[in-house]
Amino acid sequence: MDLEGVVRSHPIKKDSWKTLLTLAYQSLGVVYGDLSTSPLYVYKSTFAEDIHHSETNEEIYGVLSFVFWTLTLIPLVKYVFIVLRADDNGEGGTFALYSLLSRHARVSSLPNCQLADEELSEYTKDGVVSASNSAFGSSLKSTLEKHRVLQKVLLILALIGTCMVIGDGVLTPAISVFSAVSGLELSMSKEQHRYVEVPVACVILIFLFALQHYGTHRVGFLFAPVVITWLFCISSIGVYNIFRWNPQVYQALSPYYMYKFLKKTQKGGWMSLGGILLCMTGSEAMFADLGHFSQLSIKIAFTFVVYPSLILAYMGQAAYLSEHHAIQSDYRIGFYESVPEKIRWPVLAIAILAAVVGSQAIITGTFSIIKQCSSLGCFPRVKIIHTSSKIHGQIYIPEINWTLMLLCLAVTIGFRDTKSMGNASGLAVITVMLVTTCLMSLVIVLCWHKSIFLAICFILFFGSIEALYFSASLIKFREGAWVPIALSFIFLVVMYVWHYGTFKKYEFDVQNKVSINWLLSLGPTLGIVRVRGIGLIHTELVSGIPAIFSHFVTNLPAFHQVVVFLCIKSVPVPHVRPEERFLVGRVGPKEYRLYRCIARYGYRDVHKDDIEFERDLVCSIAEFIRSERSECDVSLEKLEDDEKMTVVGTSSTNLDGIRMSVDDADFSEMASTSELQEIRPTEKPKKRVRFVVPESPQIDREAVEELQELMEAREAGMAFILGHSYVKAKRGSSLMKKLVINVGYDFLRRNFRGPTYALSIPHASTLEVGMVYHV
Repeated sequence: MDLEGVVRSHPIKKDSWKTLLTLAYQSLGVVYGDLSTSPLYVYKSTFAEDIHHSETNEEIYGVLSFVFWTLTLIPLVKYVFIVLRADDNGEGGTFALYSLLSRHARVSSLPNCQLADEELSEYTKDGVVSASNSAFGSSLKSTLEKHRVLQKVLLILALIGTCMVIGDGVLTPAISVFSAVSGLELSMSKEQHRYVEVPVACVILIFLFALQHYGTHRVGFLFAPVVITWLFCISSIGVYNIFRWNPQVYQALSPYYMYKFLKKTQKGGWMSLGGILLCMTGSEAMFADLGHFSQLSIKIAFTFVVYPSLILAYMGQAAYLSEHHAIQSDYRIGFYESVPEKIRWPVLAIAILAAVVGSQAIITGTFSIIKQCSSLGCFPRVKIIHTSSKIHGQIYIPEINWTLMLLCLAVTIGFRDTKSMGNASGLAVITVMLVTTCLMSLVIVLCWHKSIFLAICFILFFGSIEALYFSASLIKFREGAWVPIALSFIFLVVMYVWHYGTFKKYEFDVQNKVSINWLLSLGPTLGIVRVRGIGLIHTELVSGIPAIFSHFVTNLPAFHQVVVFLCIKSVPVPHVRPEERFLVGRVGPKEYRLYRCIARYGYRDVHKDDIEFERDLVCSIAEFIRSERSECDVSLEKLEDDEKMTVVGTSSTNLDGIRMSVDDADFSEMASTSELQEIRPTEKPKKRVRFVVPESPQIDREAVEELQELMEAREAGMAFILGHSYVKAKRGSSLMKKLVINVGYDFLRRNFRGPTYALSIPHASTLEVGMVYHV
C-alpha cells in the first residue's frame, strides 16, 4: 500500500488550536513514555554505591538540584528551544541532522547522487542551496567537500549516534520494565523478590516484543491515557510528599546545593552523576519523533505537562527521603518507598503499563532508524513490514525485533539490578546527546548561517555539561557501561562494512560501464532476437550502460522487445513528492527501445508494492514518450553520456498525463471522447492493457506506434533481471581490505535479504545472473 498521501507534517502556522492540542495529547503517548518513567530508577541508581543518604540531607538536596538543572538545561533549553528547530523538512533525529548537513555541504554518503536531485522540492526547501553569509561558513563548507577523511569522520560520528540509539533500544525496555516490577520488593523479603523480579520482567518483555508484529495502531489510542495517568500519579504523589514531609524542599533547587554536594562527596559525587543523567533518558525522542508531530505540539506537551510533572515527582521523592534516613538497605531507596502504602499496588500496575508504553516507543524508533540507515546504504537489507495502512512510519522488522528481544533478556538476566542497567543506559543516552551537540554546532554555521561564535558557545556550554556526565558514565565501564560500547561497536562495524562494500561495488560498476558506441554497433536488434515483453534490468547506475547488460546480450539468444534500466535509489531528503518520483530517459536511438528509469525515494518514504510500482513505471515511460514530442512543461536535466532525463510523477498525481487500465474485456474498436483518446492493441490477448491519452496536445504517429509497442510488451509480461554479485577484493589488496570485503561484506550479503525483498519483486518473474566483482 502506498502511503505517500498520508499527511506527514503539520505546519505550525496552519494548525488550529484544536489540532495543536490533539497533537500534543498524542505526543504524550508516543514521545514521552520513556522520559516519564525515569523517576522509577534515578534516585535508586544514584545512591547505589558511590554516595549514601545521610542525616544532613546534603546528598539528597544536591541530587535534586542536579536533576532540576539537568532537566531544565538539556531537555528544555537545548532540545525544546534549539534542537527542534533543526528539522529536515519536518523530520528529526541523528540521521536527519546528517542529511541536512550532507545537502548543504554536499558530503552525502550516497554514491549515485545527481544534479537533478537538487531540484527536488524538499532538497531546496529552507534555502538549502543558498550561499553561506559568513566567510568561515564558506571556508568550512569547502573544506568538508574537499577532504574525504572529514566526510568519513562526519559519517562515522552520525553512525556512532545511530548505534547508541539502537543500543538504547536494548537497554531502555530492560531498565524500565525491571524498575517498574521492582515495586514487588516492598511486599516480600529481599531474598524472595530476587527470584520474582527477573522472571516477571522477562515475561513482560517477551510479551512486549511478541506483540510488535501486530503494530501499535490497534492499542496506540491507549498510550496517551496511560502516560497522562502516570504523570498525574507521580505529580500528585510528589505534591503530597512535599506538603506532608518537607515543604521547604524547594530550596534545594538552588545551584548552591550542587556545589555543597560536590564539595562533600568529591569523587563519589562525580561518579554518581552517571545515575543522575538518567533523568533525561528519552529526551532525544522529542527530536527523533518530530516527523509524526509538529514542533509546537511537542513543545507544549513537554513545557506544560511533562516537565512540571517530573519536577514535582523528583521534589516529592526528595522531600520523603529527607525525613526518612533509617533505610534498611540500598534497594529500598527506590521510587515505591515514597508512595503511600494504600495506593502502591495501583501505582505499580500503572507503572508497568507506562514502562511498556515507553519501551514500545523506543522499539518503534529503533525500527525506524534501521530503515533510515538501510535506505541510505549504511545497513544491510532487511524485511520491512508496514503494520498500518493509515499511519505513516509504523513498521516492523522481524530480524531486528527478535535480536532486540534476545539482547534485552540477556541484559535483564545478566545484570539483575538497576545499578548496572543504569550505568549501561546512561552511557548510551549521553553519547547520543554529545553526537547531537557536535552535529548541531555544524548546523548552526552551515545551515543556519550564524556566527561561528554562536556555534562555539553552543558546543562549549552544552558539550561541557554532557562531557561531565559522559566521563562519569565511562568510568563505570566494568560495572555495566561496557554493554552499550560493545553493542554499538558491533553495529558500527556492520554498518561501515556494508557501506564500504556497497560503495566499492558501485565504483566497480561505474568503471566498467559499457560504451554507447558498442551499443550502436549492435543495431536496433542488439544482434539477437527481440521477443515481446518488458525486461527490467536493475542497476545502481544513474547513467551509462551497466556491464551486466553486455553479459546478457552476448550469452542469451533472445531478449525483450522493451528494455528498461531501472535504478531505485535513495536521496538525502526524508520524502520525495509523488509528482517528482521518476526520472525517465532514453538510452540510444528511439528504434532501440531502451529506456532508463530512476525511481527516487527519501529515507523515510514507504516503497510501493510491486503491482502499483509496475503500473507507475510503465505509465512514466508512456508519459515520457508522449511528452518527448509534444514538449510538455516538464523539467529536463542533462546528465553524462548526453542522456536527457524527464521528471515524471506517479500515475495518481499526473492527472493530465497518460493513464493505464488493465482488464479482461474484448475491445475491438477504437473509442474516443471529446477529451480522451484510447490506444489499444490490435490483437486480443487474455489480459488487455489500455493507455488513456489526453487528446491535446496531439502526438505524432511515431509516438503512437511506440506507445502501441510498449502496450503490447506490457501485456506480454514483465521480467526483472538482477545481477547476483559476488564481490571479491582484487589481488594486491591489503589484508584489512580482504577481511572487510571477502569475509565481512560477503557474510552480510549472504545472510541478509537480497535485492528482491527490498524491491518487492515477485519471485516468479525474476532472473538472477551471477557476476564476480573484483574491487
